[in-house]
Amino acid sequence: MAEPLDAAQAALAAEHAAVYGYGVLGGRLAEARVPEARDALTAHRSRRDLLARTVRDLGGSPVAAAAAYALPFGVADAGAAVRLAAELEDRVAGVYSDLVRSAEGPLRQEAAAALREAAVRAVRWRGGSVAFPGLAERPSAPVPPART
Repeated sequence: MAEPLDAAQAALAAEHAAVYGYGVLGGRLAEARVPEARDALTAHRSRRDLLARTVRDLGGSPVAAAAAYALPFGVADAGAAVRLAAELEDRVAGVYSDLVRSAEGPLRQEAAAALREAAVRAVRWRGGSVAFPGLAERPSAPVPPART
């Protein structure tokens, strides 16, 4: 099991990647879904900022955002943008499940709330749910930075 600081850093890295990903997909969505993406982006920015403070409170130095991230697939149209949004939320839910397992008290409660929020957003994007959000097969790390 990861230590709370390591799990918080991983969640912070995933939030950085989600903020980047929503920036990519926002311009490719159908107009009707843009407000949903805007709300998700705002939520991820807020969680990112909260996690940066949490990492400092745990004695760490918050991991910085990369200049760019490699996307899991190309995002050429609205359908791919929706799939990317669901994938981002699944990945975020996964790292928050790790934080739930490693944390205690208020941090654990906050991580559980973030996991729930990401799972709900994933359902909305995907149009269906998974049995155990955050525990489905997933990459072991957030979206890696793009090579420049």
